[in-house]
Amino acid sequence: MSTKFVLNETSYFGKGARAELAEEIKKRGFKKVFLVSDKSLVEAGVTKKIEDILDDAKIKYSLYSEIKPNPTIKNVTDGVEACKESGADVIVAVGGGSSIDTAKGISIVMTNPDRADIKSLNGPSNTVNKGMPIIALPTTAGTAAEVTINYVITDEDRKIKMVCVDPNDIPILAIVDSELMASMPKSLAAATGMDALTHAVEGYITKAHNEMSDMFHMKAIQMIFKYLPQAVNEKNEEAIEMMGMAQYIAGMGFSNVGLGIVHSMAHQLGAVYDTPHGIANSMLLPIVMRFNGEVCADRFREILVNIGRPDAANLNDQDVINTFVWMLSELGKSVGITQTIKDYGAKEEDFEMLADKAMEDPCKPGNPRDVSKEDFIELFRKAM
Repeated sequence: MSTKFVLNETSYFGKGARAELAEEIKKRGFKKVFLVSDKSLVEAGVTKKIEDILDDAKIKYSLYSEIKPNPTIKNVTDGVEACKESGADVIVAVGGGSSIDTAKGISIVMTNPDRADIKSLNGPSNTVNKGMPIIALPTTAGTAAEVTINYVITDEDRKIKMVCVDPNDIPILAIVDSELMASMPKSLAAATGMDALTHAVEGYITKAHNEMSDMFHMKAIQMIFKYLPQAVNEKNEEAIEMMGMAQYIAGMGFSNVGLGIVHSMAHQLGAVYDTPHGIANSMLLPIVMRFNGEVCADRFREILVNIGRPDAANLNDQDVINTFVWMLSELGKSVGITQTIKDYGAKEEDFEMLADKAMEDPCKPGNPRDVSKEDFIELFRKAM
């Protein structure tokens, strides 16, 4: 049985790597850029760092920034119309998962107009055409949207997050410039870092994991445990750069093997209560890993041995589970994430509805332990 791995064409890493943008645009023959970012980055002057590069190189562009933190169908459909009007032939996405995910949705509809309703893009893709070319410059160290085949769009009418999985949306070029990440406030750096950790941990234990994905995920886990506290609490330049690399490495893995029910649950908290995705993952990760421990103790033991706990090789399964869950919780606390889902508006009377939605989430089948609706209800209860 063969194993398929999909990665983007080219990536640049390092402080100031955005300087490569203009030359890449020109050598690829693109004439006009559709620049996708969000208002907070525009107001903070982060987007201007890219606009300056385009201006200096005399590359024409149109800016689209009508994007919510949890991007919606309307954000995509409005973006498609703006992209058409711009006459652009390449999309440059600047931002976190919100901007890059919106750009992916726009990209796909631009070349697959039969999918303009957006709702039909939910789940594994059957689009025919490769999307409009995207160059992605992430400003957060978490989602790895610049290297994955996934994007998430909120259907506000149904209050669900659509997880769209489509190799036709992967950016042709990623530029991971730590200077674009340096202005993240502490809360965002913490949330996106824990998002990256969730990707790496769920990717390591998912049913579809393989030798290649294991390599990526283990390295990402090691790097995040080492560098996240310094990146968040000290704004250490090296740590910020290494977190940019770590989240990208995790993305190369999970994009090809899937995730699990931390994401199935987090997607519902985001859709119903607008909970920031990284925060939702951080709150849920220890609880779900304790649940998964029944079938994952050996995988947890491997992780522990590789993140500074060689004694885990001699611990019994329950002690391994307890130690791993404790370390996940302590890492979240060390970067200031101490909330529960109740702090974001979750109500016990909503748990059945949330569980019903989680049961339909595309990430659920990858979870290493089978999960029932009743299990989801109990997990949401524990997260309170």
